[in-house]
Amino acid sequence: MKTLQFREALREAMSEEMRRDQNVLLMGEEVAEYNGAYKVSQGMLDEFGAKRVIDTPIAELGFAGIAVGASMNGLRPIVEFMTWNFAILAADQIINSAAKMLQMSGGQYSCPIVFRGGNGTAGQLAATHSQSFEAFYAHVPGLKVITPSTPYDAKGLLKAAIRDNDPVVFLESEKMYGDKGEVPEGEYIIPIGVANTRRKGTDVTIVSFGKIIKVALEAAEVLEKEGISCEVIDLRTIRPIDFPAVVESVKRTNRCVVVEESWPLASISSEIAYHLQRYAFDYLDAPVMRVTQTDTPFAFSPTLIDEALPNIDRVVKAVRSTMYR
Repeated sequence: MKTLQFREALREAMSEEMRRDQNVLLMGEEVAEYNGAYKVSQGMLDEFGAKRVIDTPIAELGFAGIAVGASMNGLRPIVEFMTWNFAILAADQIINSAAKMLQMSGGQYSCPIVFRGGNGTAGQLAATHSQSFEAFYAHVPGLKVITPSTPYDAKGLLKAAIRDNDPVVFLESEKMYGDKGEVPEGEYIIPIGVANTRRKGTDVTIVSFGKIIKVALEAAEVLEKEGISCEVIDLRTIRPIDFPAVVESVKRTNRCVVVEESWPLASISSEIAYHLQRYAFDYLDAPVMRVTQTDTPFAFSPTLIDEALPNIDRVVKAVRSTMYR
């Protein structure tokens, strides 16, 4: 094993796949000459050249459309958006072209393409730069949606996404690019759609994903001191969701709290709560609880940010509620 930053794990995944397959290319804003807005693609232009590491204009809809056309003609583009907040402009190509192409063409055209970049909040960036898009894109048939939380998962899942024949939305976090973690020396791939149990427990299941998994794990540490044993499941993939892993955990713990960064209405936590009442109803000893971002546009004020996001205190209170404490 070796220790890599999150950004380095992503770079290794892309570089290894570009060496393996000449049809893989990277395109996006500042990915080449500037080495990436967050230095994810540092050095890749020198290795692969300007035909495979391509700087684009600031026109997300335009270069996403070019990438979709390229994927229909045999290439496997990786499209980097500086932030998914800007990629709202590319939603037409992602949702109306990439996601639907296989079905609309009667199976004649697939779209092997990865759309990736920074997602969610990153401090004082205010309402238009702080949105989490997991549920937004998971709503769309034809897309796969991935949100890794460790360098290990980032590399293994990105390699799987690049090799997948369907369009994949790969959601990272600006606040995680510097995170360090162990990554195997040799090649490995993590299957899409398989959750990871980050912590074993017996009293309550906490389900989360992305950078908010850190809050869930820290809350579990606090609750351990109170004698409450929490099992923490990292979904890793949001479409498809590994529902069996969640259900089997809840059958053992009989309680569930879902923690996510996005808003509450039509959320991933809503979907998990429905699934549990449908397939684990007789095992639940308490209602499923949710901890989400408050149902408002994101603020600039640090005080309001602290109130809006899921935090350790809110998760602890939710778990205590399921325990009727």
